[in-house]
Amino acid sequence: MLDSLNTLWGESGNSMPNLHITVACIVYQRDRFLFVRERDGGKIVYNQPAGHVETNETLFDAVKRETLEETGWEVEISSFLGIYHYTSKKSGICYVRHSFIGKTLTQQKGYKLDEDIIDTCWMNIKEAEKLRKNMRSPIVLKNLYDFKERNHYPIPPHYRNDFNNDS
Repeated sequence: MLDSLNTLWGESGNSMPNLHITVACIVYQRDRFLFVRERDGGKIVYNQPAGHVETNETLFDAVKRETLEETGWEVEISSFLGIYHYTSKKSGICYVRHSFIGKTLTQQKGYKLDEDIIDTCWMNIKEAEKLRKNMRSPIVLKNLYDFKERNHYPIPPHYRNDFNNDS
């Protein structure tokens, strides 16, 4: 049963948070990470290319689409970094982020970016840490640290291209 706040209530009366399924693409080259600078609630924040998974969309399709829409870069998804969650104190929304690692393929010059995106930039970890208070959420820096310190889970090429097949 859903209440007016779009919270799912279980049979025992316990509520599950309002979950938003999202994806993010960690793009790393020449010791720098790709970031988007965007507007969020009147503030300017930094984030990896990221966004919501749309209806009937795979995680792979979503992360590639979001990266293109927010940066103008077409990417190949090579690895999976992990699943993260963050509950916004402001909205109470619980974001469940699936973080992937991508490699740049082609930059679409003149691509019209999503309307909330100001621009893109490349930063190393030290530069990003200096902007800690301007990150969209704590997950942004956590993804950078995990990229450097944790395992990446390679995605075989046949899964990257044929993930929609039910074979």
